[in-house]
Amino acid sequence: MSYFYSMSLILSLLFSCLPQNSFAEEKPTQMKSASWQSKAQQRISARFEQAGVAWPPLKIALLALKRSRKLELRASMHSKWHLIHTYPILGASGTVGPKLRQGDKQVPEGAYRVLWLNPKSRYHLSMKLDYPNADDRRHAREEGRNNPGGDIFIHGKDVSIGCIAIGDPAIEELYTLVQRTGVENVSVYIAPTDPRQRPLSAPPQAPAWLDARYQELNEIFHQF
Repeated sequence: MSYFYSMSLILSLLFSCLPQNSFAEEKPTQMKSASWQSKAQQRISARFEQAGVAWPPLKIALLALKRSRKLELRASMHSKWHLIHTYPILGASGTVGPKLRQGDKQVPEGAYRVLWLNPKSRYHLSMKLDYPNADDRRHAREEGRNNPGGDIFIHGKDVSIGCIAIGDPAIEELYTLVQRTGVENVSVYIAPTDPRQRPLSAPPQAPAWLDARYQELNEIFHQF
C-alpha cells in the first residue's frame, strides 16, 4: 500500500467522524432500501389512529420550539389541525434568535418548507429545509450579510450544529410520513419559545425585521 494511498484513507476516515451541520449532503436521486420502513409506517400510522386522524393525511405541520426542545407533529383533517405526537429535540445548537450567517450555529426561526428528503444523510435520514428563504435572503442583502448560511435539515441522531436532531426512530417516522404526504404539503414553523403561552417579541438589540417575523409566528402558532 503506497504512502499517499495510506494517508488518503486515514484522512477520509477522520473526516467521516467529524460532527458537522448537514455537510453539503448530496441531493438524493432514489430511495435506499431499508428494513426500518415498514416498522416506521406501523408506528406513525398508529399515532394517527390513536389521534383519530385519517392516514395518510393531506397536510402536516411541524412546529419546532427551540428553548423547550420539542417538535410537534400536527395534521389537518376537516379544516382543523390535530396534534398527532410531540417528539423531543435531542440535539440543536445556538440560542434563541434567528440564524444570520454561516457558522453562527443558530437554528433558524420562521416559516419554512421541506425541499427534499435525503436517504443518504450522515445522520441516518434527513429533510432539507428551504433556509434561507426569500425573506432571509432579502434581509441579508439589506444588511450586507453575504453568507446567511444554509444546509439546514431535520435529521436523525442526537447531535447537530444549526439543524434539528430528533433521533433515528423519530426521523424514520417523519421521513415515512412526509414521503407519503408529499413535501409540497408540509410546513415547518420554528420559534424560540411557544407563542401560544407568551407572545414573541424581539429584544431591542435584534434586527429591525425580527419583530415582524415574530408577529407572524404569533399568528401562525395560534392556528394550532
